Amino acid sequence: MYLIDTNIFLEAMLSRSRAQECIELLKMLKDGKIEGVVTDFAIHSIMILLERFKRLNELKRFLQSLVLYKGLHVYITSITDEIKAIELALETGLDIDDAIQYAVALSIDAEAIISFDRHFDNLKIPRKEPKDVLISS
Repeated sequence: MYLIDTNIFLEAMLSRSRAQECIELLKMLKDGKIEGVVTDFAIHSIMILLERFKRLNELKRFLQSLVLYKGLHVYITSITDEIKAIELALETGLDIDDAIQYAVALSIDAEAIISFDRHFDNLKIPRKEPKDVLISS
C-alpha cells in the first residue's frame, strides 16, 4: 500500500513535465494493479489549487474519477491524526501538509510515499517517485 501525495495528481492534471509517469501510475491505481491511499487533506488541497487556477471543470472530473479507482482509497483524517501530524512536524521539521501525509503513511504502514517532494526523504517510510513503482511492477 502506497500513500499518494498531492503532487502526483497535480502533475498529471496540469500536464507538467513528468505528467506521463504520473498518468501511468494513476492508471495502475485505477485498474487495481496497485493499492494506494490519498488523504482527504490532499483532495481538499487539489480542490483549492484548481479553483485558484480557474479549472473547475477539471476539478469536477477529478472528483468524479476518484470513485472509479479500484486500487485507491480515501483516508479521512481524524483530529487524532492531525495532532500526530503536529507532533511529527515538530519532530521532523516537515510543514503541516507534509506532516499530515507522513502521519497517515505511518498510520497505514505504507510501503512508500509516492511523491516528488524531497521533504519526505530520510524518514522512516521511504519516498518513491512514480517511475520507481512503474519499474518494479
